[in-house]
Amino acid sequence: MDELSRRLIDEWQGGFPLCERPFVVVAERLDADEDTVLQALRELLADGTLTRFGPLYQIERLGGAFSLAALRAPEVEFDRIAGIVNGFPEVAHNYRREHPFNMWFVLATETPAGMNDTVERIAAATGLAVFNFPKEREYFIEARFAVGAGRVGPSRPLAECRAVSALPPERLAELRPLILATQAGLPLTPRPYHALAAQLGSDAETVMAGLQALLDASAIRRIGVVPNHYRIGYAANGMMVWDVADEKVDELGEEVGALEFVTHCYRRPRQLPDWPYNLFAMVHGTSRDEVAAKADRIAGILGDACRSHDILYSTRILKKTGVRLSGMEPARLRG
Repeated sequence: MDELSRRLIDEWQGGFPLCERPFVVVAERLDADEDTVLQALRELLADGTLTRFGPLYQIERLGGAFSLAALRAPEVEFDRIAGIVNGFPEVAHNYRREHPFNMWFVLATETPAGMNDTVERIAAATGLAVFNFPKEREYFIEARFAVGAGRVGPSRPLAECRAVSALPPERLAELRPLILATQAGLPLTPRPYHALAAQLGSDAETVMAGLQALLDASAIRRIGVVPNHYRIGYAANGMMVWDVADEKVDELGEEVGALEFVTHCYRRPRQLPDWPYNLFAMVHGTSRDEVAAKADRIAGILGDACRSHDILYSTRILKKTGVRLSGMEPARLRG
């Protein structure tokens, strides 16, 4: 990977400009030119170093729901079952992990009521029990990864300081065409917001104002590149799960979520007797030894409040598309 590509990934996982020629702004910071930046992005997406480029939507801020689900797929049927699961548009991510629960997928539904229906439909389609682990509390989420020289862990920049202003339902309805048009990414053209405006029968100023409104409401977490962490050196992806005393889990979950190497940290329900764990933390490293060492640090924080734990290492990305909403009504974006 050349220096431009490294800096593009390092510096532009968020904060992509909302302006007439955003790639000019990016290029100036990278000591390059607009065409070179656009070509680098195209190549990084084509070879899988980036999984996407554009807004990262928070579906809960759009009135929907997220959940993590798992099943136990027989090895001889694994690929067939993965194909069935991946065929559901509500499946945003799907990973194979080393555990009897060997398939883990993130579900994103347009309404909270649609979550149970989706779980039931996947169970019916696969013929397997689907274990649903909805988020009960979020301690931290910010999956940014650095590839710069000397860095060995996820990048954790200071959180942006901005007030969250909730969007009323009627405003969300107006912005729905924009959300649908950008959920798979931004156009790789010198004037992406003009390209979107032409697609939506609107104007670039309305498009940029709509994206800014979604950012201000945290319906968009950030706009930027999304790296494939395996391709940039994070060979070990460990989902750490812990059985923590209920009266201590929130206090300790906040401490674990504050660790610089944790990218996601949640409290989720146990599924007894099959699943005793209630604290989930995602950790990445260049090796399993590095991830195990980080697990030891977490164990030191949890102490006697933790009764048992496990690390579920990911061995294969089965699907990674992000949130996908359906339909387009109304078709025109209104300012």
